[in-house]
Amino acid sequence: MTTQALLDDRYGRTRSPRRRILGWTIVAVLALSAIGYLGWTTFASSAASVTATDTGFTVENDKSVSATFQITGPTGQPVACALEARDEDHGTVGWRVVEYPASEDHTRAFTETIPTLSLATTGFVNACWVP
Repeated sequence: MTTQALLDDRYGRTRSPRRRILGWTIVAVLALSAIGYLGWTTFASSAASVTATDTGFTVENDKSVSATFQITGPTGQPVACALEARDEDHGTVGWRVVEYPASEDHTRAFTETIPTLSLATTGFVNACWVP
């Protein structure tokens, strides 16, 4: 044994195997807890998210446009969507918020009319959410 090892052993500066195992156990528990927490928050936020896919639009006249779209969201919860109509200069000329009741269908298709102030060139879903 070296002089340093003898001194460490004499004054108790060496780590016992039990203490080393306890330290690694604490590190493992903290790491697994962090992974579990991150996994749960990722799942919880994605389970309540709503996605919308525009499938088409029809300019009815200079005062309205119809937007056709599908929404995919959580089952058993109501969904609200903001619909928007824009003109050729990309200015907003119409806006409407629609609310849909809870359904057991995961994906649903809708066609909604958006009232406009002037002639629109497009109609689409701006955003959807669970109210």
